[in-house]
Amino acid sequence: MKNLSSRRRFIGILAAATGSLLVPGALRGALAHSPPAPPLTSWRGIALGADAELHIYHPDAEIARRLIDQSVAEVHRLEKIFSLYQDGSVLSILNRQGFLDTPPADLLNLLSTSRHFSMVTGGAFDPSVQPLWTLYADHFSQAHADPGGPSRAAIERVLALVDHESIEIGADRIRLLRPGMALTLNGIAQGYITDRVTQLLRKAGLDRALVDMGEIQAMDRHEHALPWRVGLADPEHPEQVFETVSIRNHALATSGGYGTHLDAAGRFAHIFDPGTGSSQARYRSVSVLASNATTADALSTGLSNMPLPDAESLIRTMGVKAWFILADGSRVVLEG
Repeated sequence: MKNLSSRRRFIGILAAATGSLLVPGALRGALAHSPPAPPLTSWRGIALGADAELHIYHPDAEIARRLIDQSVAEVHRLEKIFSLYQDGSVLSILNRQGFLDTPPADLLNLLSTSRHFSMVTGGAFDPSVQPLWTLYADHFSQAHADPGGPSRAAIERVLALVDHESIEIGADRIRLLRPGMALTLNGIAQGYITDRVTQLLRKAGLDRALVDMGEIQAMDRHEHALPWRVGLADPEHPEQVFETVSIRNHALATSGGYGTHLDAAGRFAHIFDPGTGSSQARYRSVSVLASNATTADALSTGLSNMPLPDAESLIRTMGVKAWFILADGSRVVLEG
């Protein structure tokens, strides 16, 4: 249950390389640009256990490759902080010890940002749900596991460890106030990494790029260039696009349970409701368009646990746009 390589590749965002080129897997579409355009240099790899891509336009191929190398190095640096799958990562050490002295600035920044989104979503986004993952993963890894999932009593015991207000964040020390607590940043870290790579490219003077480190950020300084086109996948048929979205200097993120199932029947997924402990999704998918990938990532996670009236209020407050695929397959689009 430790490998989440399919988590973000099948949860609804499709992007493209160029022209009619089809990117392997579920990433597919087309990039539009106004001619003449500088040469396109691309990279594909892994970030936080999920497929990742970077497409940049630069007239000098050597400089473009150097920028990609710098971006990949930044991804690897941040993985050593946020990854749950590297035993020596900073987050893994925090979870084992229950505290961390002299935490790195990126972890402080992201935990503080996570606290903000926990507050604005009324707790629907909560990085302390990791014990629920462990509970469900351990349950379904057993032979002859109850197909109905963990018992209600077991869920209630673990819910006692889920509380974003019990994360003490200080410049000198981070501390988990309840013994047995553990954090996951999988609902926000890919957005954060996407934003950090985008910032790196902007500082280098790059004009146009598409950054996909699990979430997508389109960067374009050319006012008259055509926007990047990104497809939203159909949860029932992830290889198909149900809507194409044009974006320029915005980010798009999707959360949905159909990319990673915890049980053989596919009834339980990796998105956990911090209030009830349920891992049975309220929606098939939620996609969010926002000004940055960190916001889009966190809100797509939090909105997945919110009823539509509450979601609509938050979307208006945050000034974002969201696409909901409901349990019956119908679609609702809300915009702030």
